[in-house]
Amino acid sequence: MSPHLGRYLRALVALVSLAFVVAVVRAGETPLPGIAKGKDWRASVLQFAEQHLKHPAWGLSHSKRDYDLAHTLAAEDHVALDDDVLYAASYLHDVAAFAPYEKSGVDHADEAAQIVGTLLDGTGFPMNKIEAVRSAIRTHMFSRKPAGPEAVYLHDADALDWLGAIGVVRIFALVDPNGGDPDGPAALKMLADNLRDVPPGIVSKAGQAMSVARVHELREFLDNLRRETAGYRTL
Repeated sequence: MSPHLGRYLRALVALVSLAFVVAVVRAGETPLPGIAKGKDWRASVLQFAEQHLKHPAWGLSHSKRDYDLAHTLAAEDHVALDDDVLYAASYLHDVAAFAPYEKSGVDHADEAAQIVGTLLDGTGFPMNKIEAVRSAIRTHMFSRKPAGPEAVYLHDADALDWLGAIGVVRIFALVDPNGGDPDGPAALKMLADNLRDVPPGIVSKAGQAMSVARVHELREFLDNLRRETAGYRTL
């Protein structure tokens, strides 16, 4: 056997071995935690959120507020919503902000829209409505343009949750108590950015009307904090 042929065969064996190892690893991968299959898909979604989507700023309580507020806004605008679509989108819109569902380099809204069909499949959710759920999830952030009633009101409810007193609580819940990122000044900048950027993104008539009071609350908080911290210097 020539030396060149020997090297070639050794390289080929190495490649085959590597492919075998990769295949074995993939076959043994632990599947992502899913939503329980059953007749009551709403109860299963809620249980999933309670177990896996825990976070002080965008966890279960945030999802509940988004769901309730979306209904409130739509009612004020006399707009009918598909509650199946709104419920699923409200409780799962931030799923990709959590490990192990998050994907590096991919916006959490886009990744959540990508995986929500797999999560809901087999749970009893009416899968003929999944595209409306995907649309609502994909555009739930205030900087995006929603299309369709459920998307519009989830989008506006989510935006409003960044304003007012609740917006302050959510942002300061992110502060690292050990001085890491974000610290107090970084959280303050987030609040100022939200005050500037969130209101223009609200699209519904009811959402715009409700934003007035919440903008006032957030601006008043920042003004008071400025006075009490020597222009934020002692924060």
